[in-house]
Amino acid sequence: MSFVRDLRHLWRARGFRHLAYVRLLSQGGDGMFQVGIAAAFFFDPTMATTPEAIAAGFAVLLAPFTIVGPFVGPLIDRWQRQRILVVGNLVRLVLVGAIVLLLVWDTPTWALYAVALLTLSVNRFLLAAMTAGLPRVVAPEDLLTANAVLPTLGTVSAALGGTIGGIVTFLMPDASDAGLASAALAGAGIAFGLAAWATLLIGHRDLGPANPLEKLRLGAQVRELGVELAQAVRYLRARVTPFHALGVMAAQRLLYGVMFVASILISREVLGDPSKPEEALGRFTIVVGFAAVGFGLAAVLTPVLKERFSRHTWIVICLCIGAAGQVVLTVSAAPWALLSAAVIVSFAVQGGKIAVDTIVQRDTEDHVRGRAFTLYDMAYNVAFISSAVIGGLVLPDDGYSRWVMGALVVVYLLVAAVFARAPRAAAPAPGQAPAPAV
Repeated sequence: MSFVRDLRHLWRARGFRHLAYVRLLSQGGDGMFQVGIAAAFFFDPTMATTPEAIAAGFAVLLAPFTIVGPFVGPLIDRWQRQRILVVGNLVRLVLVGAIVLLLVWDTPTWALYAVALLTLSVNRFLLAAMTAGLPRVVAPEDLLTANAVLPTLGTVSAALGGTIGGIVTFLMPDASDAGLASAALAGAGIAFGLAAWATLLIGHRDLGPANPLEKLRLGAQVRELGVELAQAVRYLRARVTPFHALGVMAAQRLLYGVMFVASILISREVLGDPSKPEEALGRFTIVVGFAAVGFGLAAVLTPVLKERFSRHTWIVICLCIGAAGQVVLTVSAAPWALLSAAVIVSFAVQGGKIAVDTIVQRDTEDHVRGRAFTLYDMAYNVAFISSAVIGGLVLPDDGYSRWVMGALVVVYLLVAAVFARAPRAAAPAPGQAPAPAV
């Protein structure tokens, strides 16, 4: 079945169609928000001028959610996920408005970081809720295709949103740094508001969970969440395949994150003029646009090849493709090399993610699925923070090192070799037979 026929087939399902509207609007806003944050934090000539400074920025933005997230995410298994999406997008709209005001008032950097990290934290919470609710709106046999189509369309939407935000900066060449950031952030706020409205098209109980709490007992829940998260870790380890899938996802995100930090610095120092933030940001926006091409190709090819390769084998193939993309950057830091690597590596990361999502969803029961994807997000953030720290330690100020790019190639191949030996069939949950490897 071709990608177009797969998409047409899924689009007939009302629940999938409405969830797609929410995801596209929400992640389109994410892309514009990320451009705004990049303009404020990473392309302002007075801020984040070194790999170490960029690493510190990533750590400040992501570390708090890595710590707090596990105690919030299990609520995905307790609260109506549709309500989470409505409230979460409205909260993001308010927070984006607060960031714009802080930029206009020229407040201290720590205040901007504080509100930005809250916004990013809500974003990860929403993505986990949408992923956990996806199996409730598609048939089991359509789950792989849905995992290829929906998250990847969302990622492409984020890239397009980022591209729109970058174009806005070109149209405001004489604006201040705060003006460049505020323009992109305003567009993000509009998208978040539309996402909240689109969520109202989804039935209140359509996304689950099957047995939500009737009454909020926050104090008692907080005491239980730590124990339940530990139980979820033990559950995933017992099932084996989802635990290993989370591990390979984290490894792939760490490698991708080092390249991401390098891309910011190369866009600033090699491809653009660091004293002209709109030029450097525009160059980086082009890189993001090419990455979107890779994400889109992964959405097209992964479902087409699902009958030829198992999910496990496809992840190994994607890791090898990621290594090939990094080889390009060992040759040159010229625009052609950076843009080619952006397409190839993004394809590899997204193709692997689609398979990982499917493995975790397939081999995790619904009552644990929300916590599983909370752990997913925690591993994602830890990997990204680690990649920023590693980048800060090993990358030069201009972001390009042949030795670092070559080391990434080696690590990609090592991860592929290790995962190739991992079990392909899930161990049984209590009272169940082992799941077949597919």
